[in-house]
Amino acid sequence: MPNPLRLALIQMHIDAGYPEQNYARLEQRLKEAVAADPKPDVILVPEMWNTGYALERIRELADPAGVRTRAFVSEFAKRHGVNVIAGSIAELREDGGGERPKTVTNTVYGFDRHGDEIAEYSKIHLFKLMDEHLHLEAGEKPGRFTLEGCPAGVMICYDIRFPELARKLALDGAKVLFVPAEWPHPRLHHWRTLLQARAIENQMYVVACNRTGVSGTTRFFGHSMIVDPWGEIVAEAGEEETIVTAEIDLDLADEVRGRIPVFADRRPGLYE
Repeated sequence: MPNPLRLALIQMHIDAGYPEQNYARLEQRLKEAVAADPKPDVILVPEMWNTGYALERIRELADPAGVRTRAFVSEFAKRHGVNVIAGSIAELREDGGGERPKTVTNTVYGFDRHGDEIAEYSKIHLFKLMDEHLHLEAGEKPGRFTLEGCPAGVMICYDIRFPELARKLALDGAKVLFVPAEWPHPRLHHWRTLLQARAIENQMYVVACNRTGVSGTTRFFGHSMIVDPWGEIVAEAGEEETIVTAEIDLDLADEVRGRIPVFADRRPGLYE
């Protein structure tokens, strides 16, 4: 595993309801990311980048079984020799019957340098204030995976308000947590504070990629950021479309956990 690990976060606008435009935009941004010198080891993309939050039409817009997205990202990752945590997409799934024979999930896929799938995670916590629960199916398992031999985790947007999930991933060994998001104004203070809190309390890197631009009446502020295990901000974007880059030293997670042994000092029997 390369250490330090070079990261690129694609902070981009998303056209809600227009997958073709979004695929084209992401392809261009991915090409820009790998053209950098040095080339990144890992690229992260925002939440629901294929459709945006066009929830009223989400079943007709969603990618059936994620086939298109998986083929597109896998081929890109293999051709350029880069790991891609492909944000999340609206994915259409068939569950075989019942009142909702077809459901849509908000799902992240990750691919390694060989184009092999290394991660799949569907958003566990649906944001009822945006009616996600009326249009999407919640995931049922945490997003733990291995990135070039390093334990890692992934959560999506609203998930970061649930410290139990981040702690679960940390206890499973994750040294870096990836967070694709569509987090809007006016909650910038929440965004920054929660990301830093998840990093500090779990002594791991938090790598968060937010979208930017306007969708309907909602304005998204970007501020994609990388936070180290001490809670220090390594890199942070403004509100414009951009690619945030930085290097992280994954050994720092072990160092911090050794210096302040939070996990060893836990008393979970009293918390329950």
